[in-house]
Amino acid sequence: MSETKLQFSAGGVVYRKSDSAPEVVILTRGEGKIFCLPKGKIEKSETPQEAALREVREETGLNGTIERELGKIKYWFYSEEDKVRVRKTVTFFLIKYGSGDTSDHDTDAEEVRWLPIGQALKIMTYPSERQMVEMAKELLAA
Repeated sequence: MSETKLQFSAGGVVYRKSDSAPEVVILTRGEGKIFCLPKGKIEKSETPQEAALREVREETGLNGTIERELGKIKYWFYSEEDKVRVRKTVTFFLIKYGSGDTSDHDTDAEEVRWLPIGQALKIMTYPSERQMVEMAKELLAA
C-alpha cells in the first residue's frame, strides 16, 4: 500500500456583470484541451481566502473581492514526483472582479478569457468545477 498525502488548495469563480449574462473567467491548460478555474496550493501562512485571491491574481492577472464560499471539491490523484497517492481538497470562492487584465497571467495558464457563464459551463472540463460555476450562476441570478 503506497503512502497517502493530504493536499489543500483554494480557487475562485471570478465574475463580472455584463449587459446580458454574468461573465466568468476560464483558463486553459494542457495545450488548450483543459478548460478550468484558477486554483492552487494553500501556503503554510495563508488562509484559504488569501490563497484563492493570490492564485486568481497569479493565474488570471485579475484582482477581486471574495463574496462567499461556494463549496469544496475532493479528489484523488497519484503524484509521480512524490510517488504517493494524494487526497486533494479544493475550496472555491465566489469572487467579484475588481481590476486587472487577463493578459497579465502567469505560465500556469495558456490562455485566460472572460466567457458568458452559460458558454463557460458548456466547455468546462471538470464536472466538479462545473458544479461550482452552476452555484455561482444561481447566486448571481438571485
